[in-house]
Amino acid sequence: MLKTLSTTFLLLLTVFPTFAQIVEKVEPSYISTIQFRGATDLSQLPIIRLGEQVNLSFDALNGDEEDYYYTLSHYNFDWSPSDLSKSEYLDGFDDVRIQTYQNSLNTLQIFSHYELTIPNRDTRAIQKSGNYLLSIFNGDGDLVFTRKFMVIENIATVAVEIKRARDLKVINEKQVVQFTINSPNLLLINPKQTVKTLVLQNSNLNTAITNLVPQYTMGNELIYRYDKEASFGGGNEFLAFDNKDERSATNGVRSIEVTDVYENYLYTNIPRYDRPYTYNPDINGNFVVRNVDAQNQDIEAEYVRMHFNLQYYDDLGDKELHLYGNFNNWTIDGSTYMKYDPTSDTYRNERLFKQGYYNYKYVVVNRDGSIDEGAVSGDFWQTENDYTVIVYFRDLGARYDRIIGAGYANSTNINNN
Repeated sequence: MLKTLSTTFLLLLTVFPTFAQIVEKVEPSYISTIQFRGATDLSQLPIIRLGEQVNLSFDALNGDEEDYYYTLSHYNFDWSPSDLSKSEYLDGFDDVRIQTYQNSLNTLQIFSHYELTIPNRDTRAIQKSGNYLLSIFNGDGDLVFTRKFMVIENIATVAVEIKRARDLKVINEKQVVQFTINSPNLLLINPKQTVKTLVLQNSNLNTAITNLVPQYTMGNELIYRYDKEASFGGGNEFLAFDNKDERSATNGVRSIEVTDVYENYLYTNIPRYDRPYTYNPDINGNFVVRNVDAQNQDIEAEYVRMHFNLQYYDDLGDKELHLYGNFNNWTIDGSTYMKYDPTSDTYRNERLFKQGYYNYKYVVVNRDGSIDEGAVSGDFWQTENDYTVIVYFRDLGARYDRIIGAGYANSTNINNN
């Protein structure tokens, strides 16, 4: 979107404008299993260093072998377009056709599997740190879907600690992120204006904390010791299913049928908010594609119609129940809606998933679109979660927001000190 004159004037008055996140374009129903990763093994929000690769893959279930093109755009901390021209942040060019694709092999559901790696021979390098948006277009120039990612410079070190909440009302439910930023080689002048931070739980941008300013300065260190303002609901360990063998009942799968595709029926789930916390290893909402019999997972893994079933008796009023996880980039839409079935007195959903191991949870969505992640599964301080702190910096007079460092922590090391 273009900046208006008033917005431009506001940017001159404040180094960082108010955080106003753009909404990612959700993929249509015929696009599935979008895997977007940087240096991690799992598909999650890529946070890469300058010079590292990002890898995108997705399936088109229409079987048309359609041409797809990609573009890269640079954004500020608040996801407003930066003032950089494309030649300033890219070496090479974009708006190029994705050339690597294969058709499915021996699957009931036909699909074409596309892969893109950046940098490549056309887009040779990303030259600036910051927020980026990868946009995928079809041959008619229509936007199909977008994905966000971050590129960082290793200038600042970020030490992150996870604490229990100090507020006794939520001490059993909340996890607090505290951190310090140390930048010995970069003078952070007036950090309350020039430094911004993004705090993530399980790489989910939808629940990010963006409004923290340093509370103390000690030499080159910026210290953030918030409690309530930097707290997340601990949630619960994710539910999971594993259908790497689509023809046998494995982890979480109760029964199997074959129609136009394989149908896997999961065991009925129940609410866990009123039950004691129980540790169960998960991958924090992510997923892994795999087929036990396949040599090439990308094109030989089947698409299976998964049937979810939740027994939930609390009064929802005008709220809705939905499936939630990184399998669709933490998106709430019609494909995740849990519909009430009066015959079984449960909420049900059926949705195509490419074979593999998937984490998911059930959430309550309010009428205003806000999500209550703990309404069904509960919030527990003991839950294992990944946390990321990303540090942005814009010097006075600079034209874009750099990312100068990132820090990571896991709540298995939570303490009360």
